[in-house]
Amino acid sequence: MQNSCRFFVYLFSVSSFFNYLTITVSAKPSPTYSFINDIMLNCGSSGISTDPDGREWTGDVGIHSKFVSLEQSNNTFILSNPHGSSIDHDPYKTARIFHSQFTYTFRVSPGQKFIRLYFNPSIYHDNFDMSKAFFTVTTGPFTLLSNFSIGSKSLVKEFCVNVLQNQTLNITFTPSINTSYAFINGIEIVSMPTSLYYSQFGDKGARLVGHNSQFHIQNNSALEMIYRLNVGGHSISPINDSGKLFRKWLNDTNFFLASYVNSIGNGAIQINYTSIPPYTAPKEVYQTARITRTSEDNKRYNLTWRLPVDSGFKYLVRLHFCKIQPEVKQRSNKGFRISIRNKTVEISADVITWSGGQGIPVYRDYVVMIPNKKSNGKTPLFIELRPNANSSSDYSDATLNGLELFKLNNSDANLAAPNPEVPHPPSPSPSPLRSPASQPLPYKNSKSGTKSVIFIEATVGVISVTFLLGLTIIWRRMRRKSIKSETPPILQAVGRRFTLQEIKTATNNFDRDLIIGKGGCGYVLRGYIDHEHTPVAIKVFGPTSSQGFREFQTEVEMLSRLRHPHLVSLIGYCNDERVKIIVYELMAHGALRDHLYKTDNPPLSWKQRLEICIGAARGILYLHEGEEHAIIHRDVKTSNILLEQNWVPKVSDFGLSRLGPTGLSHSQVTTEVKGTFGYMDPEYFYTHRLSVKSDVYGFGVVLFEVLCARQAVDMGLNDEQQSLAYWAHSCFEEGTLDKIIDPHLIDQISPESLRMYANIAYKCVCEDRDQRPKMVEVLRALEFAKELQEIADDGGHGVMINEEVPLCVGENQVVSRPRKKGQMGQSCPTFWNKSTSNKELLRFLSEKVGLKWVKSPKLGCIFAASEYNALPRIDVQLPDLSRCGPYTTPEKFVIEISKVEEP
Repeated sequence: MQNSCRFFVYLFSVSSFFNYLTITVSAKPSPTYSFINDIMLNCGSSGISTDPDGREWTGDVGIHSKFVSLEQSNNTFILSNPHGSSIDHDPYKTARIFHSQFTYTFRVSPGQKFIRLYFNPSIYHDNFDMSKAFFTVTTGPFTLLSNFSIGSKSLVKEFCVNVLQNQTLNITFTPSINTSYAFINGIEIVSMPTSLYYSQFGDKGARLVGHNSQFHIQNNSALEMIYRLNVGGHSISPINDSGKLFRKWLNDTNFFLASYVNSIGNGAIQINYTSIPPYTAPKEVYQTARITRTSEDNKRYNLTWRLPVDSGFKYLVRLHFCKIQPEVKQRSNKGFRISIRNKTVEISADVITWSGGQGIPVYRDYVVMIPNKKSNGKTPLFIELRPNANSSSDYSDATLNGLELFKLNNSDANLAAPNPEVPHPPSPSPSPLRSPASQPLPYKNSKSGTKSVIFIEATVGVISVTFLLGLTIIWRRMRRKSIKSETPPILQAVGRRFTLQEIKTATNNFDRDLIIGKGGCGYVLRGYIDHEHTPVAIKVFGPTSSQGFREFQTEVEMLSRLRHPHLVSLIGYCNDERVKIIVYELMAHGALRDHLYKTDNPPLSWKQRLEICIGAARGILYLHEGEEHAIIHRDVKTSNILLEQNWVPKVSDFGLSRLGPTGLSHSQVTTEVKGTFGYMDPEYFYTHRLSVKSDVYGFGVVLFEVLCARQAVDMGLNDEQQSLAYWAHSCFEEGTLDKIIDPHLIDQISPESLRMYANIAYKCVCEDRDQRPKMVEVLRALEFAKELQEIADDGGHGVMINEEVPLCVGENQVVSRPRKKGQMGQSCPTFWNKSTSNKELLRFLSEKVGLKWVKSPKLGCIFAASEYNALPRIDVQLPDLSRCGPYTTPEKFVIEISKVEEP
């Protein structure tokens, strides 16, 4: 007996020791990610059941349920066997229904949690349709759903919240009105890693779209998962998610806009989680992707997703990347561009640089704000990836493997979107959850009171109806008269005619979040036509705009008969009596102005600027060289020169265009003054006489904008510098070119190219239009400035010249309309096949384009001006441009002019 007692004492001591060890180990800090306290609650069911994935669900029915109090349980209904449901597995087969506020209480470990709510809107009882329930769901301070109606399809709503130490997780369901009810089929709670979607101390955080700052998602925030997409791949079930987080990844087909972009997969590639934890996303996400085609013809294709979201909230956008192409192993010099909500967030994204190698996944986080809008409904959030390269020799595909989108709670701790008011039934019939005795009785008024109220209401109603009817008749007559007087009987136009409903569909009912530009006409929106596969720019002539139907008619009819690589293309129009709309091709890089100043876009190189100016000059030259009529644009400016995907410039906005003179005896037409301040020809402003030289003046201002990267008019500067045309003209005459050049062009531009460019720009903005060159002369000078820059870049060695072939400055033909007899039609390519020195080459090119070499007493022999440089002889003092590169610049040069008479 004594030995037995000793044995039990010994056994108890050993057991206590191991219990102590267990408690000690448990008291240590828990790892960042644990699977403990996961809860899968099958509401309206008892016992334990298994779903098709083999996961066990625990019922919430019974006196031993630890999630529901007995008192609350008695005030709810348990229904099962839904009618007409296509889902026949847990947790969708049963539901708990509440007519009053009901709370589930979960005692879970502290940390960040997934909360998933399962709903199946089937009919569980006669006259009891779950799709007609309206209710609110809250947890702690957060409103997860407000005045929520499930609709007709089953769904899972997923949220992320943080549970503090010694805090219980309560989820409360509240019917919106007394005659409605709330219900729930299943509740799932899963622990998540602390660094998965929330920010940890010292984290860089997510990039805030539109700002140069970071955004940190703190523990006191709540998130709602909106989209989780396996880009280019199949859907991934919760059981196959990484890290036992049971997330569902959907295929992105319903949200992707361009079906011609490749989807690729590489199931054999080994995914190495060296940059991010394996639980970030399953390897199946990183083994598939969408990618732009690498052929030269398809570089204009983008990767674009359209994700409908609620307005008035911030959203976390997570983009998953992994290079899985076997042939791509090195970094790209160009990368690709990423835009979110039409704002660039990455200028040169390169997955290899970010991750460190092939098969290594990485992600990038961005936070974007969707402003409130007055109307209910979803707002489209566009996410776009597009290649950056200009040549196939250095081409970087745009690629994406996965996409996640989360809504962040607002300042009121609210995640719920505003919903319409709950429809009250016309007469309160007994609810299936309440006895008839408990229904509210209608209020009865006295007989005399009822009569007086009816009389007053009837009188007010008759007066109101009569007044409104009179206003309506007057308004319709005035509007009919206005339309009749303003609208001509026929619009002479070709192209697709859109209905107003088609335009509304393309622009999400004229969603202001899609606005990409504003002007005198109204505004321009980005839209999608042809089942959202074709991006377009939609110009809306607003009813209160400074431009009316005449401008709309002019632009449509002009573009209907004009076709040129450097003019924006017309797709169609909408000629509705309430609004006038023009649909153009979408220009991916926006306006030239957006790349010069007041922008986050990277600065353009000097060669890019020259090529853009040359292309724009070709477009304007095409307008000026009509067979019978020259077309005068009348509003040439940097915001009307648009840049397509490959940076090809196109002249746009022909609402103010006019037909020019009809014969050689007339060089101008008299018309009322229209245009943009800062670009307007001063002679046209004072005399009302318009000519093609007015466009030349505006283009000269554009040239100086391109050179010095400042706006045409800046009232914040000194008086002499407010007008760019006046200031640049003065600086050129004084020789102070250093005040004109954009600092980003230092070390890029050669003195010879600068002289030619500045000289032609100076002559374009001369107040006397007779001293301005023609557009063909401007084009020649710009092409020659480009040639001079290329010669300087090559050091002037190894260049081949064939003197037997007539040399015309420029590499491309000028595609033009039929010209008047005797006019020059096009420029021709440059041919090289004889080696020459840099000095001889400059002399040869100068003579071929009409430049004369003159002797200066101080400087010796230098090239001066051409026969199309119609400018008085002047001496120009040049600044020290030695910082522009390894070129030597004389202190002074002479411009000699041989003026040519106008035909």
